[in-house]
Order: sequence, then structure tokens, then C-alpha cells
Amino acid sequence: MCNRLVRIILPRDPAGIFGFATLQGEFARATLARHHADRGPMETVYVVLAPGTPAERLLSHSDAGLYIAAHLRGPLRLARVFRFLPRFLRDWLYGLIARWRYLWFGKYDACPLPEPRWKDRFLD
Repeated sequence: MCNRLVRIILPRDPAGIFGFATLQGEFARATLARHHADRGPMETVYVVLAPGTPAERLLSHSDAGLYIAAHLRGPLRLARVFRFLPRFLRDWLYGLIARWRYLWFGKYDACPLPEPRWKDRFLD
């Protein structure tokens, strides 16, 4: 999984709330299919709440981003204030950041390997 977001989340999630899976892996394929989110391009981050249970929910776009921000340590938690904006506006901002992220934050030439202490956080 080569994703700058993962490298932002891991050090700010000492409780280990978040696990990670590639969109091409079995966990993601099965989960997205259950929620009919496997149709079309995979251009967002997903958060799966209560995976594999009847209460399972799939969050995407700004809903996923705000959920992640709310559960991290540090100043990123302040992003929670955006939850009061209407979803269409939050998703528009999410799309704007997604379009320009490589220009603003750079791009990896190769996928860095996760530190050994975080290996168990990767589902597949």
C-alpha cells in the first residue's frame, strides 16, 4: 500500500484503531461489493465500521476523512469542525484536495515499506 495518508495516520493512531487494506485485496473487494461500491473508479479513501457484522457501514470521501481526523492525535483532530458543512460542500473540498495533492505534498517514486512495528496493521 503506497499511500501518504497511511504514513500520516500510523504515528497518530497509537491505539491502533485503524487497519489498512489495498483496494485490490480480498478484504476491500468483498467489503466494497457488499456495499455496491465496487462499480466505477476507486478514487477515494474508505473507512469500514464494524466490518463483517450486521452493523457494518462504509464511509467514503469527506465522511471517511472526517472520521479518521476525529480519531487521531494532534492538530488533525481540528478538521472535525468541517462536519457541520453540508456533505456536497465537504465532498467538493475533498475532491479539490485529491486533485492537487501531488502538487502540494509530492509523490513517491517507489512505495516505502511500513516500519516493522506496524506490519500487523495491514490486512492484506
